[in-house]
Amino acid sequence: LTASVQGAVPWRQLVASDRIAPHIHAPRVGDVALIQYTSGTTGSPKGATLTHANLLANAAQARAWVPDIERGTSVVYAVLPMFHAYGLTLCLTFAMSMGSRLVLFPRFDPDLVLKVVKKHPPTFLPAVPPIYERLTAAAAEQGVSLEGISIAISGAMPLSASVVEPWEEKTGGYLVEGYGLSECSPVLMANPVAPTRKAGTVGLPLPDTECRVVDPEEPSNDVPAGERGELVVRGPQVFGGYWHKPEETAAVFVDDPAGGAPWFRTGDIVTIDEDGFIRIVDRIKELIITGGFNVAPSEVEEAVRQHADVVDCAVVGLPDERSGEQVVAAVVLRPGADLDAEGIRTAVRDRLTPYKVPRRVVAVDDLPRSLIGKVIRRQVRAQLLAGSVESGQAAAD
Repeated sequence: LTASVQGAVPWRQLVASDRIAPHIHAPRVGDVALIQYTSGTTGSPKGATLTHANLLANAAQARAWVPDIERGTSVVYAVLPMFHAYGLTLCLTFAMSMGSRLVLFPRFDPDLVLKVVKKHPPTFLPAVPPIYERLTAAAAEQGVSLEGISIAISGAMPLSASVVEPWEEKTGGYLVEGYGLSECSPVLMANPVAPTRKAGTVGLPLPDTECRVVDPEEPSNDVPAGERGELVVRGPQVFGGYWHKPEETAAVFVDDPAGGAPWFRTGDIVTIDEDGFIRIVDRIKELIITGGFNVAPSEVEEAVRQHADVVDCAVVGLPDERSGEQVVAAVVLRPGADLDAEGIRTAVRDRLTPYKVPRRVVAVDDLPRSLIGKVIRRQVRAQLLAGSVESGQAAAD
């Protein structure tokens, strides 16, 4: 702060104060530092208890992932909310542990960010894909250079090439995708900040992070190499349980077959390629079962988004007497476009097996999102079941 603020203690006054007396209890590394509530995109939020050790470990893991950043030289922009685990670690604990200049924003506003870029350009920017898109467009419109942002880490939702390519062209740096969960402080994996990164994957496990791919029905059993299964993890950043919820805690941990520390069940279906890169296929709770076949919503969404008239979409399963569930796509159309449901279904047939093609396509004005921009599919499903969209805007087999 460069101005006096009522009620605030200046830093120079704080460091000049007497040291805290030894008899006053200080937190230990194993003490709970905070209770981080999950985003609740697939169910009711639960409080993940994270210790000081969890947070310190994740900050250290993040530092090890970017060894080229010299301590005390980076400028980190905090455009993410710090009450979310993603913003908490990358915008606060990691940045502070690096001795970075931390630039705080009350919220993400492209105009405000670009105004600050002119004075204190960032070198490290953690964010989500919509932020990178809006910032790239606003910078081009206002003629502001983004050069010098050497590292941008994206999370919370898939990162597409249509976001990466213009960003890297404008900045001359890297935009890579990572992955984590509130229960894991939150970062578990990230792509290398190097040409070896792999688009479409969430990268490799951070140092001291172990992972396996198991059968969701028998989580003690690994699936064959390269096949889909549930990701289970363990490491120093993984939490110890949910606040006052012993049953929910027990449900997300599975014993180690070799007798070691238990594994945390992420609830995500993944594959691991021959180089160890991890690709998220979908959430177990959001898989659609139609006619006995499993359909991953994200795969269908990716195909639907390729249509020229579609800006965004969410795919959910709705009850169906014949097949159990039918695949339904809720789409946000580009301005001025009319819904051509059959045209969208025809376009995706070249990319999807027949049972994955949406039975219905419905136009919506917008999609419900969490505070960091992740689409909340369960709310989309509830809206469709409640008939809160125009029922005539659909096509079915």
